[in-house]
Parts: sequence; structure tokens; C-alpha cells
Amino acid sequence: MSHDTYELKADAREKVGKGSAREARRNGQIPAVIYGDKQPPLAIALPYKELYYKIHGGGFMTTIATIDVAGKKIQVLPKDYQLDPVTDNPLHVDFLRVSKDTVVTVQVPVHFINEETSPGIKRGGVLNIVRHEVEFTVPANAIPEFITIDLDGTEIGDSIHISAVKLPAGVKPVISDRDFTIATIAGSSAARSEAGEEAAETAPKE
Repeated sequence: MSHDTYELKADAREKVGKGSAREARRNGQIPAVIYGDKQPPLAIALPYKELYYKIHGGGFMTTIATIDVAGKKIQVLPKDYQLDPVTDNPLHVDFLRVSKDTVVTVQVPVHFINEETSPGIKRGGVLNIVRHEVEFTVPANAIPEFITIDLDGTEIGDSIHISAVKLPAGVKPVISDRDFTIATIAGSSAARSEAGEEAAETAPKE
């Protein structure tokens, strides 16, 4: 499942626009907007330091948060954020209100296990990762922290497709019209050379 939820205290922003955003940043805050769930957008300002560490700490886009605005607690999921291209400092965040019925589209990281028990990798093959993340539609309260690919028994030339991955209930790939590849076990040049030598040794002599 996703990372542990967290709570942030926010101030409501009465005004929106560049002037309001700049004022928030001067006050050590990050401007943000909460939208969705058939309610009007809510402009807020969040503490810079806390949000900075959340954004750069990993799992930010797949973790539900609670934002406390003047005592009113709103469950949200980050949908987008902007960073300064030079400093990587957060400039703005968009949050989506979520409820038990909310379905969202998220990028979920791919983790690989049992490389050490892959015969292909033992023979010099290389794990070629085609997709480091996969886009899914998923219930907002059941976002997986990652999906796991088991490499046990894989050989050089094998491809791992999405159909081979056991997904949690309600988690569906956005790409639904084909069984797309997540990773392959590719032969290294050394492995190919060794295979060529073996073939030459076993070939019938003229």
C-alpha cells in the first residue's frame, strides 16, 4: 500500500493570482490549490519547509494527505507541482480532494526482486528496464506504493509483460489495449560472445 498519510496545516488565501502567490512565498509559504469533488477550488498557502521535504522525500504523488485549513480537515492527493528550474524549490502545488469513491490516475514505481536467482542474469544477462513507472487507475484510498516484478527463473531473451504482474484489487493499467513490456533480460556482449563460442564448438566439423 501507499506511504503513511500525513497532515499539513494551511492558511486560506483570499486572493489568487501571481501577486498572491508571490506574497505567500515571501512569507515562507508555498501557494497551492485544492480542487475537485464537485466543490469550488480552494486557494491555500502551506509551510515551505514541511512541503519541501514531502516533495523531495519520495512517494509524494501517491500518498494521501490531510490538509487542515482553519480546523477543517480535507483529504487530498497531490496531482501536480512546479519546481524552480534552477533551485528545485517548490513554487506551486495542485491537490485533488479525495473521498472513498474517488478513482485517480497515478504513476506507480516498479521494483524488481530476485535478480540473484535469475539464470539469465547469472549468465551475464542484463536487466533492461523499459518502464520504471507504470500508469494506473486506482481507488484513491488504495494506491500501491510500488508494484513488484519477480525475476526468479528468468532467462536471457525473456520479456516481462504487465499480464505477469499480480496487481492489487481495483488497480488497472491505463494502457489496456495491449500486454505491454515492463522489462527484458538482454544478453550482454560477453554473454553473446560466449554463446557464439559454444555454438561454434558444438557445430559439426566439415
